[in-house]
Amino acid sequence: MNRLIDIFSFSEEFPLIFTQANFWIFFAIIYLIYALLYAKKNVRSAYLFAISLLFYYKTSGLFIGILLFSTINDYFLGKTIYNSTSQLKRKVLVTFSVIVNLGTLCYFKYAYFFTDSYNYLFQTKYEVFNALGYWANGIAQVDYFTVDAIILPVGISFYTFQTISYSVDIYRKQLKPLNSIIDFGFFVSFFPQLVAGPIVRAADFVPQIHKKIEITKEEFGRGTYMILKGLIKKMIFADFIAMNFLDRIFDMPEMFSGFTNIMAMIGYSLQIYGDFSGYTDIAIGLALLMGYKLPKNFNSPYKAIHCGDFWKRWHISLSTWLKDYLYIPLGGNRNGTAASFMITGVFIAGILFAVGDFLIAMLVFWIIFLIAFLSFSYAKIAKHINTNINVLLTMLIGGLWHGASWKFVVWGGLNGLGILVYKYWRRISPYDTSTHIIATVWKIAITFTFITFTRVYFRGNSMDHIDRFYEQVMNNMGWQNALTILWEYRLVFGIMLLGYITHWLPYATKDRIEAFFIKSHVVIKGSIAVIVAVICYQTYAADFQPFIYFQF
Repeated sequence: MNRLIDIFSFSEEFPLIFTQANFWIFFAIIYLIYALLYAKKNVRSAYLFAISLLFYYKTSGLFIGILLFSTINDYFLGKTIYNSTSQLKRKVLVTFSVIVNLGTLCYFKYAYFFTDSYNYLFQTKYEVFNALGYWANGIAQVDYFTVDAIILPVGISFYTFQTISYSVDIYRKQLKPLNSIIDFGFFVSFFPQLVAGPIVRAADFVPQIHKKIEITKEEFGRGTYMILKGLIKKMIFADFIAMNFLDRIFDMPEMFSGFTNIMAMIGYSLQIYGDFSGYTDIAIGLALLMGYKLPKNFNSPYKAIHCGDFWKRWHISLSTWLKDYLYIPLGGNRNGTAASFMITGVFIAGILFAVGDFLIAMLVFWIIFLIAFLSFSYAKIAKHINTNINVLLTMLIGGLWHGASWKFVVWGGLNGLGILVYKYWRRISPYDTSTHIIATVWKIAITFTFITFTRVYFRGNSMDHIDRFYEQVMNNMGWQNALTILWEYRLVFGIMLLGYITHWLPYATKDRIEAFFIKSHVVIKGSIAVIVAVICYQTYAADFQPFIYFQF
């Protein structure tokens, strides 16, 4: 009884996540009940909505109120937008929906970012005050929320984007609103993908809500396979190498050689892929076991042959969301708008502020001045700028979405530049269209190296911390100790090698492995599941290891 109370109550120190035994006890209980009532469509939706709210409470406590607010707000706005005959009123309502959603997101996610930037620019000393927390404490007569800190609710970036797309799609007349707030709440809060995606579009998920659920043997096998694959990625290829190698290197990069820091960056690329795609695999698997299909979020991203290809393979649901709701509305590759240039100017100024180097600032200023002069003088140059500025802007905003810091904006900007550089390189490269194995391997290696080293800005704690990393790499390689490092961390590097080998396996090989598991006898499936569980939990650490994307 005490264990059940522990499982179904909120603990700030140990929120409910997929790698905990508590979660699988939780899922087993709710799945048994689900098996009894899944045939009744309305009851099924209400049950899964209630379970999803319970799951979110287990991960975020009273921040469940923000999720409920977003759900209620966009449900009624969506119906009002759809029923309105005035185009002006429809525009006002959809704008209000976007402002409320982004305003809520910015309050929780970017309050410190904006306050610190303002203080630096105007030499003030303002401090963040949690007005919402103060208000909530006053109503509840309990000091649940701290007023001197704003804590980011888990998953707010994901479900905010889902509710925005719902309202916008109704405004575009691409979607009819749901008639039941229970169904809409179920769509917004479906627990497998609630806190770290993939971002689900209403047009893809809503038709599944009232369909007849028939879980075939193949779907059950595929769901189980995805869960086991996700656990391996998360607990072995992500958590194990992080705890036994990566964390200590990134904490103090100056204490280790440049070679060790480079190996840590290569390891981090595997860690973040294993962590995030592992969560997605488990989420897709859980949904399949309940008869629902979630969108694919990763497609072997380290097989990408250029930076643009990488972003078509990594976090696919976010990339397509940004394309449909940001890149194309800003003008896409057709033209840059006034908003495009204004927002880009703000980002450039912010990046220079983050770098904090006067010489770099002056260099960038004169480069921008030269580009502006040439664009006014030559129509072809202006066309190049107009057709490319939205790519860069989308990547800058995508970077800021990942974290409330200018280092994430720098990271996004570097990826945007990577896309543009390749776009022009392919026009003159004699090897770009080559399908020869050597040319393909070379393109994959260059892309992987670029993506890996831009992630210094993603992983580093601060710009100073990132500078220390680069300084070690440039000035203290320590090749003479490379063999010693490789031997000392041989188990970690062995797992890293295994992780990359499995990632780079041909699609046909991966499909055969999956097909073997799906078609195998239930005894074989059970045996494999037990072996995977034993191996994963042999590497399990007492320290809490949340999924990396929970912070976004």
